[in-house]
This record gives sequence, structure tokens and C-alpha cells, in this order.
Amino acid sequence: MKKLTLNIFTVLTLVFLFACKENTKTSESTSEEINKTEKDATQLSDDELLDVVQKQTLKYFWDYAEPNSGLGRERFHPDGNYPNKDPQTVTTGGSGFGLMGIVVGMERNFIDREEAVNRLDKIANFLENTPRYHGAWPHWIDGETANTESFGSDSKDNGGDIVETSFLAQGFIVVREYLKNGNEKEKAVAEKFNKLWNGIEWNWYTNNKNGIFWHWSPDYEFEKNFKIEGYNECLITYVMAASSPNHSIKPEVYHEGWARGGNITTEKEAYGFPLILKHNTVGDKGGPLFWAHYSYLGLNPKGLEDKYANYWDLNVNHSKINYEYCQENPKNSKTYGKDSWGLTASYTKNKDGGVGYAAHSPDDDRGVVSPTAAVSSLPYTPEESMRAIRHFYTDLNELTWGPAGFYDAFSLDNGEWAAKRYLAIDQGPMIVMIENYRTGLIWDLFMQAPEVQQGLDKLGFTYSK
Repeated sequence: MKKLTLNIFTVLTLVFLFACKENTKTSESTSEEINKTEKDATQLSDDELLDVVQKQTLKYFWDYAEPNSGLGRERFHPDGNYPNKDPQTVTTGGSGFGLMGIVVGMERNFIDREEAVNRLDKIANFLENTPRYHGAWPHWIDGETANTESFGSDSKDNGGDIVETSFLAQGFIVVREYLKNGNEKEKAVAEKFNKLWNGIEWNWYTNNKNGIFWHWSPDYEFEKNFKIEGYNECLITYVMAASSPNHSIKPEVYHEGWARGGNITTEKEAYGFPLILKHNTVGDKGGPLFWAHYSYLGLNPKGLEDKYANYWDLNVNHSKINYEYCQENPKNSKTYGKDSWGLTASYTKNKDGGVGYAAHSPDDDRGVVSPTAAVSSLPYTPEESMRAIRHFYTDLNELTWGPAGFYDAFSLDNGEWAAKRYLAIDQGPMIVMIENYRTGLIWDLFMQAPEVQQGLDKLGFTYSK
């Protein structure tokens, strides 16, 4: 009995010592793996790096979506420090970008296809039961109640937002085209999004004039009187309005409204690159770079041309001007360099070091880089954008990289600073434009829609099918 007890004690001791040894080996292995990962960050191929960025950024719309609606939150603060009730506020335009991002995730197997279809079904059902204003959704929605939220402090912006709705509807068409030939569940979801798209009363938002007006409120009607005239981020609004099967606009709404009766063109240039169209800015070096992204997530600028512009040249030039401005660096910011550039709307660094918001551009240079600007310009400036992606991910990783991809903005002036927060409208374009650069997937899906082609024909565009 005594011998048996000794044997058991000996065995237990040996097991304990072996476990300690294995734990040590595991710790060493983990340490080696961490070092290996850090080392590999500089050795990733371009494709591997783009996979990492797309997959991590998609978490914004997948892991961190508003849980009740399934839609993209207006903003996501990983530290949980929000003003008001921001965690439950969802954004319509940013969610449209997220719909396209989910399609990318399905195609690349970043997310399970069946789970993704269920999420899309949930989103469609929520939007079907959300208050609409002549078919248009508001800019912000309470994800828990589906009630309309006024946009910011503007109490008169409490109805339909046709621009945000156009960004959302761009996603509807992409989802429909991706799922329409799938299994029975996928076909049913595709039809739900088709129904949502067909219910938007685009022509209502002309207010019986030659132009589209951004807002309509049941309380204030067209009192805000914001006519959408080019050039900014809103070309897609006119294209979608012309493409509507049931509520289409007349061609003169585009030509006399958006194109200002032909007065949208310009002969000015910057750094040797023609602007082509008059940007709605004070200076002559182009607006924030999101103007080259939002309308062109689905609408393919390659081969897209009307009597005012070649839209590929327009966006390439806009991106290169933005890059060259950062190289000129007239304010001597430490943030800008060969691999660090990109000015667009995002969070910003306030003078007191706090976090604000600004539409960064050469007109409003605060020494702040928004990663989405360079990343989402990848189709237009592949070399400059790829260098920036690698720089942000490897050299500035601790400053710029977080749970949903690149943080919204950073600056190196007066010490390292980053807005370690996210906005839907900045995360979505990165996923989609990287994919358009790699495969053209989202461009192909959107451009194959027959009503989009009919709308472009109606407005006098030529385009690649």
C-alpha cells in the first residue's frame, strides 16, 4: 500500500513537472509566434496584406454592427466612450457601403455564406419596417427602435435624405445581383432588396424642378432647399435616380441640376493634372478624397464618360493632386511623406489635442492623415496607395491599427496622435475599393444591373459593360 502511494505520488509529480515544461515550451512558442508575426508584417506579399486589411476592416460591419438591426453603426469607439446614444445610431449611407463589404466577405470566405445571407435578410427586414419619406430613408436611424434620428443638431433634417439613400441603394443592387441566382433563401433575400430599391421615389426629390434636393421632411418639407449641384460625392444620386424603374428623373434634371447647365467643367489644373470638373471647394486643388470614392464603389469609372468628363481621368487626377499636395506639404507637417498621405473627411485633431471632425483637403489642411483616403484610392494610385497601406500597417502599426482595421485618423505633429475610433463611411470604402482594384467584383455586379445601364444611357453616358 505504501509502495502504491509512492508510485502515485511519483506519477503526479512527473505529470506536474511535464506540464510545467510544456507550459514553458508553449510560452516560448507563443513568444516566437508573436515575434514571427511582427517579423512577417514586413514580409507579407501585397495580396496577403490586402487580405489582412479587408478582413479586419470588415469586422466593423460584421462583429461590431448594431445588433438589433444588423446595420452599420454611425461610429464605433472601441474604448466604449460615446457621447449620447451613439452605439445604437445606425447610418444609412455607411450601411450601404457595408452591404457591399459583406458581399466581398462572402466572396473571399472571410465570413460564412449562410450566416451572411441571414444577416442580409435581417437588414432587409429592418429597413422594410423603418419609417421612410417618399421611399427614402433618413441619414440616421435608431437601431433599436427603427425611429428616425435628426442628423446632428439640425432638427429640420428629420426626414428623407436622398443622398444617403443613394449610397444605401447602391448596396441594394449589388446584393441583389450577387444573390439572385443562388439558392431559394438567397433568391428571396435578393428580392427583398429589389423591392426596397424599387420603392424609392427619386422624382419626388426634384420638387418639380430641374435638380435633386437633398432633404425632405414631413414637418419642414423642402425648407432646407439644398439643391445637389456638382461636383462633389453625389454623382451616384443622379445615376440612381435616372435608373429607377418606377420613379425615374428626366435627363434635364441631371444636365441642368447636377451639371449646372454645362457649367460644371473647368480648365484649371494642379501639379500638371487637370481638375476636369469644378470641385465645390474654394481652392483649385480638389476636394476631400471621399468624392472619388462614395459614388464609385459600384459605379465603375473605368470607361465611364459623358459630355462633361472622363470619370476615370477625373478620379485619377483628383487622387494624384491630393498625393502631390501632401508631398509639397506647404505647412511642413511631420505627418506627410512619400508613404504617408491622404486627406478626406474623418475625425480630426483639435488644437487642444481632442478629437473633432473635419473634411480634410488642401483647403483644410490640419496635418492629419485619414488612412481611408489613400487606401480607398488604390484603384487610381496603386503604387502610392500600396506604399501607404504597407507604411500604415508595418511602420505605424501600434498607432494606426485596431480591432476594425486602420483607425480613422492620425497625426505626427507635436507627438504621435490618433483618433482611435471608426466611422462607417470611412471603413466601408476601403473594403470595397480594395476589391475593385483586385478583381472588379463590386463594379461588375453593379454595372451588370439592367436598370443601371438604362439610367446611364438615359443621361448620355458611355461605359464599359
